[in-house]
Amino acid sequence: MSSKTAKISSSVTTKITPLFVSPAQIIKGQGILSQTGSAIARLGKRPLVVGGNNTLSVISPHLNPIFKQFKLTAAQATYSPDCSENSLETLTTATKEHQADFIIGVGGGKALDTAKLLAHQQQLPIVTIPTSGATCAAWTALSNIYSNEGAFQYDVPLLRCPDLLILDYDIVKTAPKRTLIAGIGDAIAKWYEASVSSGNSTATLTIAAVQQARILRDILLQKSAAALENPGGEDWCEVVDATVLLAGVIGGLGGANCRTVAAHAVHNGLTHIPAAHEALHGEKVAYGILVQLRLEEMIQGNQLAASSRQQLLKFYEEIGLPKTPEDLGLGEVTLNQLRQAAKITCHPNSDIHRLPFSVSPEQLLGAMVSTKAEILVNKTQVNS
Repeated sequence: MSSKTAKISSSVTTKITPLFVSPAQIIKGQGILSQTGSAIARLGKRPLVVGGNNTLSVISPHLNPIFKQFKLTAAQATYSPDCSENSLETLTTATKEHQADFIIGVGGGKALDTAKLLAHQQQLPIVTIPTSGATCAAWTALSNIYSNEGAFQYDVPLLRCPDLLILDYDIVKTAPKRTLIAGIGDAIAKWYEASVSSGNSTATLTIAAVQQARILRDILLQKSAAALENPGGEDWCEVVDATVLLAGVIGGLGGANCRTVAAHAVHNGLTHIPAAHEALHGEKVAYGILVQLRLEEMIQGNQLAASSRQQLLKFYEEIGLPKTPEDLGLGEVTLNQLRQAAKITCHPNSDIHRLPFSVSPEQLLGAMVSTKAEILVNKTQVNS
């Protein structure tokens, strides 16, 4: 290499765009947790198991034989009251007191987000064991932080996906049916958000991620109803794979070009209404998809969005996803409370601004409340 070429080469700065596509190892199957001892043990000798009180009591009979067989010294800690900064401080203390050398996160989205972020902060390996099909949190290199009261605060990108993900269908099958329905709502949002946030990108992996999101949507539209009728069956396992695994693949492949948009932004705003805390993450996201499509129709005149919304309304009715604020338990919430949630949703750093048009809080509020009126009109037309 000539000195001139060397000078040119050294002056070029390459932008690093990391992609965290998947966990280092994924083990899945019926009753598979009992067979994962060696995979767990290779990560350390002193695990701290993080989850909610109920989940920890459910998972202990499965993990304790593994700990005994592989001579692991384990301790447990809860993430109560939420995936919050205060909880993480308490868990950090528990990690140090136990001298933990790896973390095992068990439970739903918030439990897994907490465990992942704890491992990230303490620079420890992390095992994720989802106990429901409610989210793809077991897969992703991302954690969401909430207040102690459950209001969304911010998200934290992590340096890697989990070191080990264990998806045991027998454990997931014991979760309430509602959790998988919510997971379907969360996962199907990938198409409606990624196809918008990716814009006109020609990047190979972005295109691949968006197409995977379309496939994910089609799988869920075609198989969800049958899956919910037969827990543990073939369709059910495929839908669980879709909500827990394939949804994570999309974010991993697409990275920053396939971020959440209005559906998740609406979820984040709604978490600031106390009455919405009884609704699951995916239920609020599912409602947020309808709001996003309504915005696309209202502001852009997008008739494809209107058709997609009608398709989703029928699908939601079939499997039991919420279509209105009332379905989310917000029937007694005042218009001013919804307006405040809309303002929070539209704050400058919100993902709602990934839409290809501007949205004001009043426009968002209109989209949020107009869905109910539209459904009532449709029902009247059907019954007339």
